[in-house]
Amino acid sequence: MATVGFIGLGNMGGPMAVNLIKAGHQVKGFDLSQPAIASFTENGGNSVASAQDAARDVDIVITMLPAGAHVRAVYLADGGVVETARAGTTFIDCSTIDVQTARDVAQAAADAGLDMVDAPVSGGVAGAAGATLTFMVGGSEAGFAKAQPILEAMGKNIVHAGDAGNGQAAKICNNMILGISMIGVCEAFVLAEKLGLDHQKLFDISSTASGQCWSLTSYCPVPGPVETAPSNRDYKPGFSAAMMLKDLKLAQEAAQGTGAPTPLGAQATAIYSLFDAAGHAQTDFSGIIRFLRGES
Repeated sequence: MATVGFIGLGNMGGPMAVNLIKAGHQVKGFDLSQPAIASFTENGGNSVASAQDAARDVDIVITMLPAGAHVRAVYLADGGVVETARAGTTFIDCSTIDVQTARDVAQAAADAGLDMVDAPVSGGVAGAAGATLTFMVGGSEAGFAKAQPILEAMGKNIVHAGDAGNGQAAKICNNMILGISMIGVCEAFVLAEKLGLDHQKLFDISSTASGQCWSLTSYCPVPGPVETAPSNRDYKPGFSAAMMLKDLKLAQEAAQGTGAPTPLGAQATAIYSLFDAAGHAQTDFSGIIRFLRGES
């Protein structure tokens, strides 16, 4: 079993850390939120006073942070965890951030003789709680080999996507597909409503026809057809509109930086920007159907 320092114990990081504890690992954690710390300690974690303390004398450091700026600060600032960690420590950053930051931080770790992988996740809060996350991992073969047993305690699909930054590249490409497809599914249901076609009938047909996709069959944006979908919980977020917008913006930044044409990605970003600005940042992203209907 490993000794793990976990930095960032929020809606995703908290249950991920608890799953490591359940798997028998010793976990010490840090978060700026006292309620997050309280939940972590109630589940057997050992809280510490700083990110640096979390990174001292451990085998693995895992971070789950909001944005690239936070990742840079935690790893690269004076006294950051790259300086603090002992020789042989492996870093796993599970945040969803821009590709360049992931590569810059990985290079700094490599320069210090330390292995690092970027390992953003898919699966939302339910996946974090159930240890069923998908991890998209970028980094060296050696780094991946060290990270894999730890990731397996928190997820069921662990994919090595290539060199440093490729985990982030896979995540933003995947979520651009998701954002676009959810809008398409929602548009189809709104059109069906106008045409007098029952929700369940459209689902029964499209879920077994060429319109089948994850946004329809696993996360249906109308109540009824998929019991576990947020549409049956008044769109309480499994994955919020704000988080979808963040990922779409990251995809657009990458597209602009590389010259990749993403017209549908750009349009999806614009639509989610309007939804977010209308006060729905913390609504599940499938709630975009309400915006398409013109509901307040």
